[in-house]
Amino acid sequence: MEVTEETMISADGLDGDRSRAGKRAVTLIQQEHLAAIGSYLGQGPVAPEILRRNLVVSGINMAALKGREVQVGEAILRFTVISAPCSRMEEALGIGGYSAVRGHGGWCAEVVRPGRVRLRDAVRPIG
Repeated sequence: MEVTEETMISADGLDGDRSRAGKRAVTLIQQEHLAAIGSYLGQGPVAPEILRRNLVVSGINMAALKGREVQVGEAILRFTVISAPCSRMEEALGIGGYSAVRGHGGWCAEVVRPGRVRLRDAVRPIG
């Protein structure tokens, strides 16, 4: 996992990522959910790198945007499906890790329009 100031999102997802084009090209998680996950585990906010999502966003309710397009920097994404926790969450977070992430693991998105994304770019619903 590498935290960067900016990256390019292509049809296949973020440059350098192992994703591929389609409804799971990019994964996003809400910053607010990192604190919730940590709280369920009796600790502070979980580091986003542990959950291995591509983008961490805040101040937007992604669950209310299923099927809708959003602009992130120069890119346009469409939220498709929930990003379910993987079996490694128990190993990464300890006992209860999988359950803590369930419902808080973020969303997957397909790339509608590729573009550059920078740290602190706004996430804006389209339409």
